Amino acid sequence: MARIVVIGAGLGAMAAAARLAVAGHRVTVYERGATYGGAVGRFARDGFAFDTGPGLLHLPAVYRDLFVKTGKEPLEDCVTLTQVDPASRHVFADGTRVDLPNASRAGTVAALDTALGAGAGERWGDFLVRAREAWDRTRRPLLEEPQPADPAPLAREPYPALKAGLLRRPTTTLAQVGARELRDPRLVALLDAHAWAYGFDPATAPASAAVLPYMEQTFGSWYVGGGLRALADAVYERCRKRRVEFVFDTPVEDVLEKDGRAVGVRLAGGETVEADHVVSGAPVPSLYHEHVVEWGDGDDWPHFQLTWTSRVTVCLALRGSREAEAVHRTVVHAEGGRPTVTVLRPDDPALRPDADHESVTVTATVRTAPDQDAAAWETLAGRMVEAAERAVPGLRERLLWQHVRTPEDVRRDTGAAEVPGPALAGAGGQLLPADNRSPLPGLWFAGGWSHPGGGLAHAGMSGALVAGFIVEGAEFRGSR
Repeated sequence: MARIVVIGAGLGAMAAAARLAVAGHRVTVYERGATYGGAVGRFARDGFAFDTGPGLLHLPAVYRDLFVKTGKEPLEDCVTLTQVDPASRHVFADGTRVDLPNASRAGTVAALDTALGAGAGERWGDFLVRAREAWDRTRRPLLEEPQPADPAPLAREPYPALKAGLLRRPTTTLAQVGARELRDPRLVALLDAHAWAYGFDPATAPASAAVLPYMEQTFGSWYVGGGLRALADAVYERCRKRRVEFVFDTPVEDVLEKDGRAVGVRLAGGETVEADHVVSGAPVPSLYHEHVVEWGDGDDWPHFQLTWTSRVTVCLALRGSREAEAVHRTVVHAEGGRPTVTVLRPDDPALRPDADHESVTVTATVRTAPDQDAAAWETLAGRMVEAAERAVPGLRERLLWQHVRTPEDVRRDTGAAEVPGPALAGAGGQLLPADNRSPLPGLWFAGGWSHPGGGLAHAGMSGALVAGFIVEGAEFRGSR
């Protein structure tokens, strides 16, 4: 039985902790904050409740596998999962609206033809065929297997080149995919929204980001009853049942090294804890200095970034019941300087004081910088609410109060303002996250900052990979 210290109580770190505990190891989680869940947070006030992180779950099979491997109760015995249908309503800048069904390519094609005109659905369907090719080429190395010893093949663009006459014309960015293949500005906006939802700018994101709408439209979108925070609750309780120990309000300041191996951690205040393995769910790179560049400011900042991608969330408490024709998720595309926003309106009694009120969450992906003016977030929040009025009839008249969460709130809750996206092939390998294996033996990385990247499903996969390495050793899935 090994002694294992886990840094952070995010979903990926807890997924690793539960699997390691089932394997017979003694696992202790040290969390800098007062609660678990990382980015999967909750804001509650006056009987209203809001998810402050993700609002929908994709690829629930990842958490089904976690619950099967760590106990007798399957995931559906611990949370209520419901497919969202329609998967999303899109309100375009020209006023066109379309409802896209959940996990139905034929239904999506038909809906787009009806709303945008004949041929629109076919162009989107043809695009999804090419996106599937990129998915098939990268699914296993990006999601299911350890990061390869030589990631160079993943640095090459897997999205198929379009044929132009007798020649193949390479496509290197997602914006080029939209311009060359979709042509209709509304279809381009639909594609762009999928990229922005994960924090990727279509102008710079590789064409392989086409796998993002493919995954969602193929595998569907799911809502967890009580909000996504209920999933974090369930994973935490599974850890507790497997005798994982949690220590909250206890930051880890450093990873201890001896004879070229991680041997424990130093906590805030100077106390040291010995360990045979250390699993870091904290933002990567962090916590040790000689082997990986430290996460910091100035010259230490990774890639000398001056801005990064985060999210602003506005929680709206509304009087009046949700109208019958409302949908769970509406994407309101940019118009007249407003940001593209996602409006979530779950029909869930657990999130409102009674049937005569409604909880609505509005989010937008933003570029931010360390010295961003706080007043600018309030201005942006106002524009976000204006955009949300196109999805929520009578919003202004119904509004009781609003609560704005900025990237600084994200930083306070998770340790980093940036929201990590999933790993993508192409782009010269720049969007491949840190390997789960650190250069320092005995130190492992789990969570959204490590392979296979950000997002609930990807974080859960990273936890499974780290547990596999520790339990099975060097032979795990043919790793080096």
